Amino acid sequence: MHRTIELAVPPDVTASLQTELISLDEVIGLTLQRGASLKPAGDVLIVHVLNRGANEVLRRARAAVTDHQALSIVTSEATSFISPASHHAVDDDRDEAIWEEMESGLRHQGRITTNYLLLMALGGVVAAIGLVSEPVPQAVAFVASAIIAPGFDPMTKVPLGLVLRHWPLVGRGLVSVLAGYAVLVGAAALTMLALVAAGETSADALAANGEVQHLAHPKLLELLMAAAGALSGIVILAAFRRSFQAGPLIAMAFIPAAALVGAGLAVGRVDLAVEGLERFGADWGFILALGAPFLWLKQRFLHRRQPLV
Repeated sequence: MHRTIELAVPPDVTASLQTELISLDEVIGLTLQRGASLKPAGDVLIVHVLNRGANEVLRRARAAVTDHQALSIVTSEATSFISPASHHAVDDDRDEAIWEEMESGLRHQGRITTNYLLLMALGGVVAAIGLVSEPVPQAVAFVASAIIAPGFDPMTKVPLGLVLRHWPLVGRGLVSVLAGYAVLVGAAALTMLALVAAGETSADALAANGEVQHLAHPKLLELLMAAAGALSGIVILAAFRRSFQAGPLIAMAFIPAAALVGAGLAVGRVDLAVEGLERFGADWGFILALGAPFLWLKQRFLHRRQPLV
């Protein structure tokens, strides 16, 4: 999608900034509303810009407004640009998220809220049931738990924060991961205890489950799938294609692996818990090891700027 960027700027920089924005070929439309912004007080420039020009618009806005407390920016998606005079430029646009949009999306998905923790717990319940199920319902449970539990985005905060040298983002990501997965592991443990108490399963059944063995002793094929899922998840975030995020989550195994930690502890199989933790660490390692270089390349050759905040 293309971008609409709304800039609230001090009146004394409006003339120079609008001249700079008009000169950009990627800017398809520009509207000025003098005195329209009440907080912060100033003029409003509404910029209709192609994805490939969004970073340049933000770069010039930041350079024009020396007092960054007086600058306010809102970005949104534009469904289409219909501009006969610029249709060739519109056709050649590319799919890219700007840093601020990536960080905002990750912040929303990974913030420690009641909803976040509840979804992580429910994902743990579903994954724990899958650990002792037959193959078909097990596959359904693992896929469902990967989609239910919002466990990917908090992990992604860490490589993004490292690349941008935004240490508070790294810290928030780590705290979100620890809180969310502690709840998931706890919910999986309680679920396994309830299943054992009801006579639905046992420690031996958990250990003998074929997929549990795959989680505990992954082969190269499974690790390659997880690595591809990790990198594709980062690419999807960077390409602003969140509607396709389910694919990478299904390809990876960190939700069932985390559930195995809780289930193993619940039935006294510390060895299974340790193996689940190792698989969880491997999948997160793929996100860090593959995501950080990819995002660094994006910063080095495409964005070439620090976030505004």
